[in-house]
Amino acid sequence: QGILERLDSGEVVVGDGSFLITLEKRGYVKAGLWTSEAVVEHPSAVRQLHMEFLRAGSNVMQTFTFSASEDKMESQVNDNGAGGTVNTAACDLAREVANKGDALVAGGICQTSLYKHHKDEARIKKLFRQQLEVFTRKNVDFLIAEYFEHAEEAVWAVEVLKEARKPVAATMCIGPEGDMHGVTPEECAVKLVKAGASIVGVNCRFGPCTSLKTMRLMKEGLWASGLKAHLMVQPLGFHMPDCGKGGFVDLPEYPFALEPRVATRWDIQKYAREAYNLGVRYIGGCCGFEPYHIRAIAEELAPERGFLPPSSDKHGSWGSGLNTHTKPWIRAR
Repeated sequence: QGILERLDSGEVVVGDGSFLITLEKRGYVKAGLWTSEAVVEHPSAVRQLHMEFLRAGSNVMQTFTFSASEDKMESQVNDNGAGGTVNTAACDLAREVANKGDALVAGGICQTSLYKHHKDEARIKKLFRQQLEVFTRKNVDFLIAEYFEHAEEAVWAVEVLKEARKPVAATMCIGPEGDMHGVTPEECAVKLVKAGASIVGVNCRFGPCTSLKTMRLMKEGLWASGLKAHLMVQPLGFHMPDCGKGGFVDLPEYPFALEPRVATRWDIQKYAREAYNLGVRYIGGCCGFEPYHIRAIAEELAPERGFLPPSSDKHGSWGSGLNTHTKPWIRAR
């Protein structure tokens, strides 16, 4: 089944987690522009991370194409269009792993570096179409426009992705205060659905608690406007209650000292349950979400999904694996 058939039936779709920050920690990605050339330079590392998310319960393999547009990658990897090379390799890796399980491939684009400097709609849409051409040729299952801090640019992205005649999801990296131009979460959701997105929500920049607050506002905005769409949330795997409007990128700890803020597996199980109770059925993570976080989502929602992920074979739920520990005070935990 495709993404909309799954969501229409009430199925819980578990997204994947962190690629850029996780691979940077492992030595495969350079911080800064956070571009995705690792799919060409270190494909085995990307493949392994895809596999870990698949085993943890994810049934969407999102292409590792964040920032893989020509405005950010024109001078990298090779002289023959780095963006195209990276997007192609990313699609192949995602499909290879998705075929090993019951997973879909989602082609992903994000905001450009151009929008803040000049709002040239035609030029920006051309960048989106360059990535879309690869996704169409590689026949991804659906498309995601993610990590947009301006509703206007997100709408442009959705309009371009709709040209492929595949389902489109759109997520913004905003908190309850809305986008950088003051467009509220309610208005953002409405604009994205009217542009053609079938799935809307938020990703990155904020932690699970804040992201769910934003999702609640988006849901209310759609309801008040008489619009319907599936809901999707993929927050940070960090606690960020003290973030300002710009999210974690404005914190002094970003990006190299975030470890004290890492969410536990128990935090993520609580997040997954709250997201489900809110009516969200596409639940995943963004930066900081390791495979064990995705496993926590899959385990929390196993009653609704009807199964546990493969990586739970070695993992007792709620710490029950401690029953076999040699120390009695540890068993008592």
